[in-house]
Amino acid sequence: MTAADNATRMPVAFISHGSPTLAFDNVPARDFLVRLGSLLPRPKAIVCISAHWEAAVPSVTGSDTPGTIHDFYGFPQVLYELRYDAPGDPALAARIVGLLEAGGHAPAIDYDRGLDHGAWSPLLLAYPQSGIPVVQLSLLHRHSPADHIALGRLLAPLRDEGVLILGSGGAVHNLRALDWHNQSGIPEWASAFDDWLTANIVAGNFDALSDYRVRAPNASIAHPSEDHILPLFVSLGAAAGNLATIEGSQLHRGFTFGSLGMSSYAWGR
Repeated sequence: MTAADNATRMPVAFISHGSPTLAFDNVPARDFLVRLGSLLPRPKAIVCISAHWEAAVPSVTGSDTPGTIHDFYGFPQVLYELRYDAPGDPALAARIVGLLEAGGHAPAIDYDRGLDHGAWSPLLLAYPQSGIPVVQLSLLHRHSPADHIALGRLLAPLRDEGVLILGSGGAVHNLRALDWHNQSGIPEWASAFDDWLTANIVAGNFDALSDYRVRAPNASIAHPSEDHILPLFVSLGAAAGNLATIEGSQLHRGFTFGSLGMSSYAWGR
């Protein structure tokens, strides 16, 4: 790897995308995402790993014109009128398939699936009308954090091809514990988990992170299900590549609706 190659290597990021209403909410997390595009080098393309797509085998979107999926219910009509018209990138989808096949997977390309709100909601703020191609990669259904780190490691070569690998989920995500009117402040259990998560990401402690369910305080409360934290592990693997571990940095910390953790991180900036 030459110095020039290192200079053009894209960072990896994980962002907390919060509620579908984030596009309109007057909260610090929205302000952060509006600035995100200016904090990172402009990518040639984006691979987004969203909490809202799991599959039995790793799957990628293959359309050159992916639609906008409104995969939520009971929200104001204005949300269902939002569209994110980023192009797809079938060549990048094929490249991802090749990398995953070389790593022992049997991936699939989904030519019909569009972008779910875990992808388009934050990208609408960070890269509005940018023309940057976006490809989504699914999570692995019923697989561990360690499996997702391994999956992410296979994506690492894309960083040297101008591709931003972006995990999109939630640092703390327990919908039953939300305080929609923010009357009670940040609960201690949510803050403690978020602090633990950040400390171990900054330290590059992959062993602790992959075993977070046992080691982190309040893990089962912060994440009753794992879907919103699993994209973080794909980001960890993509950032580390062949390295055992890599230290990260926190880009944003905050909470909305009381306990909904909005921390976001980057590696390789």
